[in-house]
Amino acid sequence: MADPISAPHRSATEFFSDPLDAHPLWFKPASFLYPDFDSESYISELRTFVPFDTLRSELHNYLSSLNHELIDLINRDYADFVNLSTKLVDVDSAVVRMRAPLVELREKIEQFRGSVDASLVSIKNGLRQRSEAASTRETLELLLDTFHVVSKVEKLIKELPSVPTDWSNGDTNLTERNSLSNGISSQDVENGMTIRETQSMLLERIASEMNRLKFYIAHAKNLPFIENMEKRIQSASLILDASLGHCFVDGLQHRDANAIYNCLRGYAAIDNTRNAEEIFRTTMVAPSVQKFIPHGSSAVAAGSSVDELEDDYQKTKQFIDEDCKFLLEISSAENSGLHVFDFLANSILKEVLSAIQKGKPGAFSPGRPTAFLKNYKSSLDFLAYLEGYCPSRSAVAKFRSQAVYAEFMKQWNIGVYFSLRFQEIAGTLASVLTAYSLDTQIGCPLDWMLARMSSRWVMQGSGTGCEWALSAVPDDFILIIHDIKYIGMEVCGEYMQYVLQLLSSCSADVLDSVKQSILQGGQSLNNLIPRVNDAVIESLVEKSVEDLRQLKGITATYRMTNKPLPVRHSPYVSAVLRPLKAFLDGERATAYLTSETRQVLLLGSATGITNCYNELAAELVSLARKTESSLQRIRQGAQRRAGASSDVSDHNMSDTDKICMQLFLDIQEYARNLSALGVDAATIPSYRSLWQCVAPPERQNSISF
Repeated sequence: MADPISAPHRSATEFFSDPLDAHPLWFKPASFLYPDFDSESYISELRTFVPFDTLRSELHNYLSSLNHELIDLINRDYADFVNLSTKLVDVDSAVVRMRAPLVELREKIEQFRGSVDASLVSIKNGLRQRSEAASTRETLELLLDTFHVVSKVEKLIKELPSVPTDWSNGDTNLTERNSLSNGISSQDVENGMTIRETQSMLLERIASEMNRLKFYIAHAKNLPFIENMEKRIQSASLILDASLGHCFVDGLQHRDANAIYNCLRGYAAIDNTRNAEEIFRTTMVAPSVQKFIPHGSSAVAAGSSVDELEDDYQKTKQFIDEDCKFLLEISSAENSGLHVFDFLANSILKEVLSAIQKGKPGAFSPGRPTAFLKNYKSSLDFLAYLEGYCPSRSAVAKFRSQAVYAEFMKQWNIGVYFSLRFQEIAGTLASVLTAYSLDTQIGCPLDWMLARMSSRWVMQGSGTGCEWALSAVPDDFILIIHDIKYIGMEVCGEYMQYVLQLLSSCSADVLDSVKQSILQGGQSLNNLIPRVNDAVIESLVEKSVEDLRQLKGITATYRMTNKPLPVRHSPYVSAVLRPLKAFLDGERATAYLTSETRQVLLLGSATGITNCYNELAAELVSLARKTESSLQRIRQGAQRRAGASSDVSDHNMSDTDKICMQLFLDIQEYARNLSALGVDAATIPSYRSLWQCVAPPERQNSISF
């Protein structure tokens, strides 16, 4: 009996883990079946986020699974696979039969492709010819339009009067002349339109055509047709400029608002605003300003020699209100399209600046500070008056951005004026800065303080004035500290309020900048106080160290002597803090030092003196120990040679111990003296080091005195 078919064996891993053919989410076997699959791109893309070893392992696993699948397929259809070769009969003949129609099909396809390529070339050539024809037609139309515009402009120009006098009587009614052939109707005649207004309308129309002509020329550059017409275009442009200028001048003289408006529109159309601004300056502004601010022969005849500008500006303002206001209102009218003009800057301000430069150049000179300041303020007031004619903020910004405005402001050399005025006001103060004598003047703390600070700076270097620095005493610096605080308080107090009151008419930003500058100056003075304190402390420490050096005599007192163990402090200790106490109890310190400053100087000096005390004591003890060690080795050598015991003096106190004991008594007295001044010696790091250096072993951990 056959064995029953047993189920395939499966391990626990196969039951409780992923199937053998499971793959990570990033590995997609279906990608290999895509027609456009590229192995290099596939691997490069996966390597950006999959390690190479992991990718290689997964590919090997997939290859292994494919091999198993292939083997399974072969085993499943093995009989068909074996019989495959027996079924392939007369394969070569079949291939020949199939190849013939395929070759024929390929030839037909190649013939069709050649026909298509030829048609495509023909179509492209046709499209190119069509594009060229369209471009040529466009150019031809542009040339025709240019010719028509030139002819039209010439025709319109012929309608203009040949000489300016033809419209000098511009108020004559059109009924006295024939109607113009440019489109002026009899209705206009009936309305009583003036010849000047008619001419201005004609000029505006010509300018509009010239603007269109300029556009055509810009798009048809370097064409022979345009080059041949260049003389005609230039001639028309010159006639237009001259006629437009004459009409504009005539309109200004007769205050014909309509004519002026049309002329300005004509200038704007041909983008020639500078010409209109210059005409207004030379014909209207210059003659009047010449009367107010004469120069050349006119100045000599008028006898003008005063460089003050206030009266001149007042007359100029009156002239602007009476003779320029009408034009400024026309050019700034809303929706007029005439905002491209800036008669304020390029006509009025330009002429005023030129007249001042020629007639009163001394007005810009800061050599006379009072007159300069008066003229400068008057000029700012005049600029503010001009800005009053600006209809908007953007117009003000445009006015200030003009080159003539910047040129006008450059004439006022504020830096030189400030230097001269500063020298005038602070000349005495500047001379004091160069003095290094010690003439203390309590009644004049400002000048004395600056002189002392100058000497203080020199003290830290070398050069002239160091003689005072070397001879100065701490009491001198008390006055310096007092003066620094006094002037700082004055600068940041009443002086600042006085300056801000003088500048009360300025903007908030200006006031804030001035205030911050003054406060910064006062703070810079206050920043000098620590440096002066350091100078006082340094001087007091130097005086105290002179008495501290007496502790070197302790070595001579106990070295190689039989003196007993010391029981009281040395005499020098009482003198160490005497300079500091005398300084703090002095008349100047009592009168001028605040409690805060006294505490800073006291603690700083005590710390500095203690640091020196620690250094000298540590050096003394170190030297004593080295000397005693050397002497001990010499004694032991002599005793060994004599056959004596080497521990004769082991139980006696050494000279170094006596020296340390004396120093210990001294620093206790020193700490008591510090305590009397208000300083706890235990809080000074160098005193704790000093205690550790000389205190007996049983007293090392507790500081008491």
